[in-house]
Amino acid sequence: MRKDRISELPDALLLKILSFLPTNIVVATSVLSKQWRSLWKLVPNLEFDSEDYESEHYTFSEIVCKSFLSHKAPVLESFRLQFGSEKQNLVDIGLWVGIAFSRHLRELVLDFYPADPGTGTTFTFPSSLCTCNTLETLKLVLRILVDMPSPVVMKSLRTLHLEFVTYKDESSIRNLLSGCPGLEELRLYRGDDSDIEVFTIEVPSLQRLTVHDNNDGPEFWGYLINAPSLKYLLIEELRCPEFCLNAPELMEANIGDVTSITNDKFLGSLTSLKRLLLNLSPLEITYPTGSIFYQLVSLEMYTREAKWWNLLTLMLENSPKLQVLKLTDHCLNFHKNGLVGGKWNEPKYVPECLLSQLETFVWKRFDWGREEEKEIATYILKNARRLKKATFSTNPIDLEELTKLKERRKVLNELDGVVRASNLCHLVLKFDASYDVSNSS
Repeated sequence: MRKDRISELPDALLLKILSFLPTNIVVATSVLSKQWRSLWKLVPNLEFDSEDYESEHYTFSEIVCKSFLSHKAPVLESFRLQFGSEKQNLVDIGLWVGIAFSRHLRELVLDFYPADPGTGTTFTFPSSLCTCNTLETLKLVLRILVDMPSPVVMKSLRTLHLEFVTYKDESSIRNLLSGCPGLEELRLYRGDDSDIEVFTIEVPSLQRLTVHDNNDGPEFWGYLINAPSLKYLLIEELRCPEFCLNAPELMEANIGDVTSITNDKFLGSLTSLKRLLLNLSPLEITYPTGSIFYQLVSLEMYTREAKWWNLLTLMLENSPKLQVLKLTDHCLNFHKNGLVGGKWNEPKYVPECLLSQLETFVWKRFDWGREEEKEIATYILKNARRLKKATFSTNPIDLEELTKLKERRKVLNELDGVVRASNLCHLVLKFDASYDVSNSS
């Protein structure tokens, strides 16, 4: 029962297990036995967090340096470093990155969190080191300054994350991106960066782009993006007035919290999509006249914003091949009582997608108490001729709403009684977490 079965595993498997652990824990395994004494030196990953190292005899910089000197892995798969300015000399960081690059580094993650963010202390990523031909993933986080006076040379880079870093100027952005001819994934998280007026992304190889930007300063114009190979776009948050996109191959987009774009070409640049999730304010977005989503087969929309149904009508009228429609409120405990009600005006003509394409209709957290939502649901059921399944669900009922249960069931039963255009439509009504009703017409 006390036999050491872990040590009987092959070294290759042990190295794989150790590669998931921080380096300080990996080094600690060297005291287990003679077999483990040197095993840690071959682990292909090095991971350090200055908060985890407190020693009376060595500084954090000395510990990292000793680890590099002892490390024997022929290829360094990953070097992850979280550090604060009070723990070590920032000059050492550049030295370690240079050593890692010389060992054919594949992934580099630098996360700089100064003890006092108000001091303005930053770590400048060494542009002289941006010539690593083996680096495939680069992640820079927080108070790191991107200062690239000339184009970098990172031919193998596939993934780049820039999370709340700062940029010396717009040229630094262009020089960084232009030197990555194989870049496929880019994630941008930005806050207030007053030195940038236009954020230009021109990467022919880019396939996935994520943007989270809460910068709403008057000096920031917005984004200018030319990505002819882009397949997936995720916008988590956007406050800037302009977002110009050229992505003719774009297949899927998730457009989240966008509140101030004034460019009427924004939705027009997404017409190549097959799948689209929208969480837009109809009051903020101008729908481009004449833009047709000829390829769109799946649409999901959030129903939290006032008069969201106006945008839904426009999307139905201009998506002739739509097969899947999902309406949802992603916040479980959100109530729409604060939204201003209004009359929904049904389309002048029944949209083509309802007549010949729509097969699946899902409405999550359907608000049974709002008249416009009942009207929309009824209209779709009455006109979707090829509909195969329609699912309606409401928020789970709490103790305070038990008295409204009969009223809720009455409304949903009214939907069940709607004469549906499709004889094959299977209607599923979900009253709460435990009570479902299914019915086929």
